[in-house]
Amino acid sequence: MAYQPAENRYTLTPYKACGASGLKLPAISLGLWHNFGGVDDFETARQMLITAFDNGITHFDLANNYGPPAGSAESNFGKILKSDLAAYRDELVISSKAGYFMRPGPYGDGGSRKYLISSLDQSLRRMGLDYVDLFYSHRPDPNTPIEETCGALDQILRQGKALYAGLSNYSAEGTRTAFRILESCGHRLVIHQPKYSMLVRDIESNGLLETLGCLEVGCIVFCPLAQGLLTDKYLKSIPADSRAAKPHGFLKKEAVTETLRAKLIKLNDLADQRGQTLAQMALQWALRDGRVTSALIGASRPQQILQNLKALSGPAFSTDELFRIDTILKIS
Repeated sequence: MAYQPAENRYTLTPYKACGASGLKLPAISLGLWHNFGGVDDFETARQMLITAFDNGITHFDLANNYGPPAGSAESNFGKILKSDLAAYRDELVISSKAGYFMRPGPYGDGGSRKYLISSLDQSLRRMGLDYVDLFYSHRPDPNTPIEETCGALDQILRQGKALYAGLSNYSAEGTRTAFRILESCGHRLVIHQPKYSMLVRDIESNGLLETLGCLEVGCIVFCPLAQGLLTDKYLKSIPADSRAAKPHGFLKKEAVTETLRAKLIKLNDLADQRGQTLAQMALQWALRDGRVTSALIGASRPQQILQNLKALSGPAFSTDELFRIDTILKIS
């Protein structure tokens, strides 16, 4: 029987415009960085995408090198799109990126026109798409002039291979420069994707969040749960199946210190007093600033998505609670 999405899906999640653009994103979006690759269970990945869409998550965030192996997350997404979601393509916001290492050789990394355009062509083939809704320069490339990178984004938009252009991991100054270049080409920079969580707050102090607000550019934050640190997973120990326990992951075992665990326990106590899980409180905290459009979550099973969505119905933070969170995080 063909998949039929929940009829009430658009009543379950709020949507917010990306800055001054007309593009709206759900408050929580689903990232396919982990758990959607060729080494992962395909049926679980399918159920996570269906669960997300059934609950109003319309935005699915990918990149050329997501997997592992690189490219396999897009390939799997393309299969699920074809089998279950193709009829609803116009209800989806699908994004991809290029900028980090994808393949050996001089054209498989960086921000050159050659790499960005060829990478997007490959991404479109893997996903079975004519266009993506959002295409990002995944990071600034010190070896490529920003004019060339933005020129590639301009060409991609003019060719209709993407509807909107975005940046990820750029500084405030780099964002302003890219904004001006794209504006001179007749485009808006619609969105920026920085890392942001209770544990990583650089964008508050380095001028990026202020810049995005001034330029009216949307902000979608990744790692709002700090790769699982801001959950109840690490309160007692490092689980054998966790990211920190994996030898080749981005989250290292050494990062889970006793000092950090003490902070997590205090944060978890506060979340419990609010009637939330630590993850729900952390997501609500990341979305508390009006300049943040959406928070990108990862998941390893459908139930995680449902639990995280409950962050959207949590009680508003009091001034005292925000002060307590800041105090806890400052403990050395």
